[in-house]
Amino acid sequence: MSTVAAGVLPARRTATTRLPGVAGTSVVEQAPEPPADADAPPEAVADRATQRWVVAATVVGAVWRIGVLISKWSQGLLFNDSLYYSFQAHSNAHGNWFRLVFTNGPGAEHPPLASLLMTPASMLPHAVFWQRATSTVLGIAVIPLLGLLGLRLGGRRVAILAACIAAVYPNLWMNDALVMSESTASLLMVVVLLCAWRLHQRFDRRSAMLLGAVIGLAVLARSELILLAPLFGFIGWRNHDHRKWIKRASLVLVSTGMVVLPWMVYNLTRFEQPVLLSTNDGGVLLGSNCDQTYSGAQIGGWLTGCFDGFVSLPGEDPSQLSRRERSAALHYISNHAGRVPLVVAARLLRTADLYGLPDLVRMDVADERARWASWSGIVCWWLLAPFALVGLWRSRRTVGWLLCPPLLAGVLTAALFYGAHRLRSPMEPVVVVCAAIGIVSCVGVGRSRAAA
Repeated sequence: MSTVAAGVLPARRTATTRLPGVAGTSVVEQAPEPPADADAPPEAVADRATQRWVVAATVVGAVWRIGVLISKWSQGLLFNDSLYYSFQAHSNAHGNWFRLVFTNGPGAEHPPLASLLMTPASMLPHAVFWQRATSTVLGIAVIPLLGLLGLRLGGRRVAILAACIAAVYPNLWMNDALVMSESTASLLMVVVLLCAWRLHQRFDRRSAMLLGAVIGLAVLARSELILLAPLFGFIGWRNHDHRKWIKRASLVLVSTGMVVLPWMVYNLTRFEQPVLLSTNDGGVLLGSNCDQTYSGAQIGGWLTGCFDGFVSLPGEDPSQLSRRERSAALHYISNHAGRVPLVVAARLLRTADLYGLPDLVRMDVADERARWASWSGIVCWWLLAPFALVGLWRSRRTVGWLLCPPLLAGVLTAALFYGAHRLRSPMEPVVVVCAAIGIVSCVGVGRSRAAA
């Protein structure tokens, strides 16, 4: 038996104090109890500290977002896509599923998930406010999930920093009180990345199916996110047997398709022309391919002026209108093929906040974002983007490739359609995580040089 166990070590001396007015009375002071973390392993202490920081960041972000929400208590909707989402959710709540705003015909201008999530709120009084509240809750949930993603990809410091940035980053919070799909898409993008990390770690069937299912949900929020399925299908192609990789990639694609399939089948029964995800593709193409968006201050953007002289025909349903819009847009592109490279470059520069800033802010204001918030988002993008590039480069041999599919999907979407903050919104969580990785790595390099 050791001397400690045998009690050979001298007992610790304790102080005594006399109670006033009572001679000879003494009380032995209790030794101060050790802190709760005193006997805990350092790893556990660090984990608890990380959790506290992430919770604190979530609280700060929630308070700010709720304040923004309350400021919109009596604010009506503008003439933009929020009308469609709000009306469709209200129509769903009353059993009239997925109808158009003005004609009450079958509607699929956007995929269904955002409207479905707002449907319960549409049963309440002041439905628009509660629709905004639904979007706000989804936006708040992005903060802790980004912290968790940062923990998986870069460790505790990245987790804390990612959550703190997400709490105050204007390009996230200014979407959260809108009756649109941006907050839903941002949340699902983070969940997609967490599932992709799980597949990378385990590379089993269940993880592949889970990733595909979540990508399917993301597609039902924003149709352009269908690009994620083939891009994330490349997970494991370098590190695993090609036969096994093909099986996992196939599971991702099939699971995505199974989630999206019911909406596709439903649309095929409602419209004259085939509609897979939405009837909005024609309008998006026509609004971004006309004289105004191929030259001048609005080059690379999207304008309602592109629709001048283009009207719906009597008895024409949305699928037929979309087909004519798509045909007109493709005809314009073929007649102006020489301008396409310049227009695509302008779209990408707009997406990176390097060109057309006044027009980008104009589009944000039209979508109900505050002008000051839009400009502050541009400044914050300029601050974060260099660190995000550093983070992506520094992690290129570990987890950087995992962050590339959302970025590539965003770049392809902008190149094919137009450059705007709204189309960039699913990329924003990736930018936050990459920037957190970049800042932590730069600080680490600086400390190493200082120590040397």
